Amino acid sequence: MESKVTTEMVQDSKNVALLTWIGTIFFGFIPSLIVYLVKKDDTYVQEQAKEALNWSITAFIGYIVGLILTVILIGVVVMMAVGICHLVFCIMGAVATSNGKPFRLPFAIRLIK
Repeated sequence: MESKVTTEMVQDSKNVALLTWIGTIFFGFIPSLIVYLVKKDDTYVQEQAKEALNWSITAFIGYIVGLILTVILIGVVVMMAVGICHLVFCIMGAVATSNGKPFRLPFAIRLIK
């Protein structure tokens, strides 16, 4: 009976982490911030929410820099590159968390420790 409860808890953790990364694709930092603030008891979910939140902040800064650089026309390319990275990294995070593996981005500004 106890192993069933543990298995369900592990699956729930994977599902919440997966939803955090998928929500980050569409809603930016909001899903990861909510999960980070609500799920304090689950270390796996907490770590993945923190990673998604750090990436969302990094992507937001990238979009702002791209917006500023549109004055010299390179900003459109910067914004497209950030958008593609955002999509790819969130999909990579979703795939890793669906398998229960911890996912760490290759580069992100680590503001949330």
